[in-house]
Amino acid sequence: MTSTLILASSSEVRARLLRNAGLVIETATARVDEEAVRRALTAEEATPRDVADTLAEMKARRISDRYPGKLVLGCDQVLDCRGTIFAKPETPDQAESQLRALSDRTHRLLSAAVVLKDGEPLWRHVGEVRLTMRRISESYLPDYVARNWESIRHSVGAYKLEEEGVRLFSRIEGDYFTILGLPLIELLTWLGIRGDIAT
Repeated sequence: MTSTLILASSSEVRARLLRNAGLVIETATARVDEEAVRRALTAEEATPRDVADTLAEMKARRISDRYPGKLVLGCDQVLDCRGTIFAKPETPDQAESQLRALSDRTHRLLSAAVVLKDGEPLWRHVGEVRLTMRRISESYLPDYVARNWESIRHSVGAYKLEEEGVRLFSRIEGDYFTILGLPLIELLTWLGIRGDIAT
């Protein structure tokens, strides 16, 4: 990459994906009250896609002023199940409740990415994946949450597909990187077209 990309996030997964793709990045945590923004947008009847896109842009905007001339990447992921938006669970009980609501149903993961430079949006994309969860037994659910709590508490829907959470699913339609929270292929394609990376 011709210059450093600033990731407006503390997400270790997103940072690892970008570095593994050969990008030179720095991370800077964007302080955004996501729950308040999500509630306000939901009250205005914003679509889940618009919620994810707005939050991604807000995060990038918070950091962009600190890095003049740099590309700043903001990301956000929203889980939509039949019109209900899920956030990261705050307690193990909330994780169990979320998983019960998702059990035996199909939901969407929307992963938004927005790149700003000097406060101006240059590129945006919202990737979508559809995931169908198996019926989760009540005998398995509490043990699953207890075993995985420290990891799944950082994930919308209370699962991680790259870990034991993969056992919860019967069908997945879409891109693996989008599931992890970053539409990486689309971002790399855009950076390649700009000449920021060689392909």
